[in-house]
Amino acid sequence: MKNKPSDIKIIGASVAGLFHTSQKQPCQDYFCYKIGRNLVAVVSDGAGSAKYGKIGARFLCDTLCDILQNAPFSSIEEEVIKAVKAVRQRLELHRFNKSKDDNGLSLFAATLVGVVYHKNNGVFFHIGDGAALSLHSDDDFCASRPENGTFSCETFFFTQQAWRENLRFTSFSKAKHILLMSDGLTSFAFSPDFKDIEHKFIGPINAFLSQEPSLSKARKALQNTLNTPKAQKLNPDDKTLVWIKVS
Repeated sequence: MKNKPSDIKIIGASVAGLFHTSQKQPCQDYFCYKIGRNLVAVVSDGAGSAKYGKIGARFLCDTLCDILQNAPFSSIEEEVIKAVKAVRQRLELHRFNKSKDDNGLSLFAATLVGVVYHKNNGVFFHIGDGAALSLHSDDDFCASRPENGTFSCETFFFTQQAWRENLRFTSFSKAKHILLMSDGLTSFAFSPDFKDIEHKFIGPINAFLSQEPSLSKARKALQNTLNTPKAQKLNPDDKTLVWIKVS
């Protein structure tokens, strides 16, 4: 890829929301990123209603990163579809899936938002809520926005029969920064109508993470930002943010 690994900086963090910590449950979000011929990053939110949602989220992120990091970018949409199918097939055979077919996939329900970036060109792939942003300047951005069902609390999962119909692709180019987030952060990163981004949230995070030379300090600072009492009070869901500097 044109962007050398030394030019790319990636910081990711996940924190459990108050809804889970109050019940002494772990965070159901998961994220992964890898750099091969492509840069790939994926965030998934395991459904709270699914018994093994965190397992589904982990399988989804890890498998997609493994497959897509060296996939041909010229056919990346087809490669994403094949990769999701591979995850579904793996989970059909999982030891917790007693039916050993797609009827048991609902146990592993999770959302999906990810990116493949290659030679200054990128594609977001997205099922359900969560969101993705590519930032080109202060006022120039491309977004893959959350998608919910008939009701605001209803979303879509990669384990559903209609997953392919709900899989969305968004292309962009020449980004400076890329952000992937679970639904616990979308209300912070976007205006209420999702037409614009919240510069007071995005700006300081971009500035600090770009300038902090220590990856461990940057990661800890991002985690602390997601876990402030104010952030937890405003949204009790689990929160994940993967921030990427590509130029």
